[in-house]
Amino acid sequence: MKKLLYTILLCGIITNSVAQLPVDLFANDPLLKNANVGLIVKDLKTNKILYSYQSNKCFVPASVLKLVTTATALELLGPDFRFQTQLEIDGNLSADSVLNGNLFIRGGGDPTLGSSALNNGNFLDQWLKIVQQKGIKKINGQVIADASLYDNEGVSPFWLWEDIGNYYAAAVYGISYLDNTFQLVLQSGPVGTTPKIVRVIPPLPDLIIENYLKSTLISFDSAYFYGMPYSNVRRLYGEIPANRSSFVVKGDIPNPVLLLAQHFTEQLNKNGIHVTQDATDQVPSSRNRTVIYTHYSPPLKEIIAEINKNSNNHYAEQLFRYLALQNEKVATNSGAIKVITNFWKSKGLNVNQLFLYDGSGLSPMNAVSAQFITDLLTYMFHQSKYKTDFIHSLAVSGNQGTLKSFLTYTPLEGKVYAKSGNIARVKSYAGYMEKEDRIYAFTILVNNIRNSKAVQHRIEKFLLSIQ
Repeated sequence: MKKLLYTILLCGIITNSVAQLPVDLFANDPLLKNANVGLIVKDLKTNKILYSYQSNKCFVPASVLKLVTTATALELLGPDFRFQTQLEIDGNLSADSVLNGNLFIRGGGDPTLGSSALNNGNFLDQWLKIVQQKGIKKINGQVIADASLYDNEGVSPFWLWEDIGNYYAAAVYGISYLDNTFQLVLQSGPVGTTPKIVRVIPPLPDLIIENYLKSTLISFDSAYFYGMPYSNVRRLYGEIPANRSSFVVKGDIPNPVLLLAQHFTEQLNKNGIHVTQDATDQVPSSRNRTVIYTHYSPPLKEIIAEINKNSNNHYAEQLFRYLALQNEKVATNSGAIKVITNFWKSKGLNVNQLFLYDGSGLSPMNAVSAQFITDLLTYMFHQSKYKTDFIHSLAVSGNQGTLKSFLTYTPLEGKVYAKSGNIARVKSYAGYMEKEDRIYAFTILVNNIRNSKAVQHRIEKFLLSIQ
């Protein structure tokens, strides 16, 4: 009898050891010797944790944090929510079709105005038609862009100086325009020379670029802009490939709010509606305004798909800030943090394992546990009315978005729906995985790495080993 019990116990130990082998192999990989690792794999059919390693410890998540922003937005706003931007007038319209007053653009936080991501570039033509249909032939006043729905902080106070001024860290305002991004066309010469500035798209006449860029033997864009919101001065450092007749780098528009008002004024003047004064973003305490048109963004489900599939920081931050309006009249970074934290606390998630500082994951101050992210994924799968929209917003392995080169030519190609995260020293993935008749939720957070591509391969190997 004792021999039989011993045999059963030994078999249990061996079975458990084998079951834990994939996570042990991953966590103890020599490549991750100096890294910090946290992970969970959960069977959503049985709700059992299959693998867990430092799952309640907090790590910098990078863009995996976008899952928190997008899931919260879906739950609070719904997939069919649309941002609104209103055209308004004050004053009076005379019998001879002169508006003795101003035309206002009241921003509603919409990240898609003129955006290249969701192909919303012709909206000014529609706005022009609205003004024409209202019988306005002259504006004895100005076009005023009102972005007061959001505060004027612009960038998160928790972003790094090396990021601020670049397109992937574009500032956030109540009005977003052209992704708040400009393109700088450069011409580079021999190694060691300073590339020439050819043009700025769109033209920004007041923009001053102090060019410290160098032409080198690299084959990619390693240029960085430095500059603060509203400042027309940008310093350009780093490297681009030598001997290129045309090379494009991108930065954030210093004041997209004003730029939209200027472009709309130009559109009106060009089409015979004379505006007597220059455009402005300074909003007077004016007379009552009358709404003449409401512009609607694409539905939220399309916006979060752009955020999660392509890791669009700007869309994420605009949406994140908007969530503050659940409790505040003016959207702020701190207000958004409170709304998101309180929501997930109300759903029973351990928010002590969430250190939230922005909506995109760009700040290295952010930290979250694998447990928290997996609990969120579990909630969205089992309890959310918007489960399908959430899963469809995620990139697909070997197929699209940031997972296009993840798990390609493996049995898991097309079987993983997830969000990736990648900033300096961080590699992370979280989402859902289909294997045979099982669906798993997983979160893998790895910090303090040196070789991002090699770590990706280790993560792929781990996911492929899960049974």
